[in-house]
Amino acid sequence: MRYTLIACRSRTDVAARLSYAAKIIKEFLNSWKQGVIEIGKAYQEGADFKTLAEVFIEKHYAFSEEDILFKPTFTAEKVFRNTKTDAISYFVKGDISEDKGFALKPWETIEVDELNFLLEDNFLASMGTFLFKPLNEDEVTKVAFTFIFTEINDSIKIKVHHSSPVF
Repeated sequence: MRYTLIACRSRTDVAARLSYAAKIIKEFLNSWKQGVIEIGKAYQEGADFKTLAEVFIEKHYAFSEEDILFKPTFTAEKVFRNTKTDAISYFVKGDISEDKGFALKPWETIEVDELNFLLEDNFLASMGTFLFKPLNEDEVTKVAFTFIFTEINDSIKIKVHHSSPVF
């Protein structure tokens, strides 16, 4: 995995702020990846994947606290999913007819291939690529993503999510 620290404009210790930003973003992305994989496992095992998806959304996205912009990877008819209900529909099939349940695939692995950070004062963003490998398949899907974060109760959540396949 490649990491690029893009910018830091602050009057405090730049190195310490960048190090902290890198740490929390890596931890967040690991949690996000594992959450998507766990939803798919629960679906395969006949467990309560919908509740798991709701907990995943609550943990990783700020829908309950703020307005969110969410452009998922594979959408066409309804491109944006800016409500919690629409986001859950995207991940586990809901009321939107085009949704197939992105997290239900299931994914065997999700790897961060490239990761860039932007930290300026109180602004924190990451941009990079994920490699999604479905269970029992060899083909890997490369997806570019941008996450802009908001801090809520000493943790970060996604405020803006944009992702699209890389061809």
